Amino acid sequence: MNSSITSVSGVLAGHFTHPSNTTGCTTAIFPEGAVAGGFVPGSAPGSREHGVLEPRHLADRIHGVCFSGGSAFGLAAADGVMTALADRGIGLRVGAHLVPIVPAAILFDLPVAHARPSADWGRWSVEAATAAPLARGRVGAG
Repeated sequence: MNSSITSVSGVLAGHFTHPSNTTGCTTAIFPEGAVAGGFVPGSAPGSREHGVLEPRHLADRIHGVCFSGGSAFGLAAADGVMTALADRGIGLRVGAHLVPIVPAAILFDLPVAHARPSADWGRWSVEAATAAPLARGRVGAG
């Protein structure tokens, strides 16, 4: 039984786990776009594109969500997610450009992480994305 986000028709998701198994990146992809909202709690949140989750924002759909370890360094992973989605033709058409809308958030794992996330991590999480049940536990950003 699939009780992960990929149980929703059309949703893909994938992980990249650093070889140290101490940090990583997890991405959910919505090829057709998805309506989304969000809440960023905490005293030192790290997020990107959180504003697009507000109802009055120009972009009415998102194309992915990226979660990464690495504290603030983890926001770099979203660059790779955006590039990988644009390469697949997924995003908001803006003139001659295709702009994937990808909110991102980070996890504070610096005391245990053995690497800093990069755009490659985001790209690799997109390349690993499938409609299969998303692995749980100490994988990706988990």
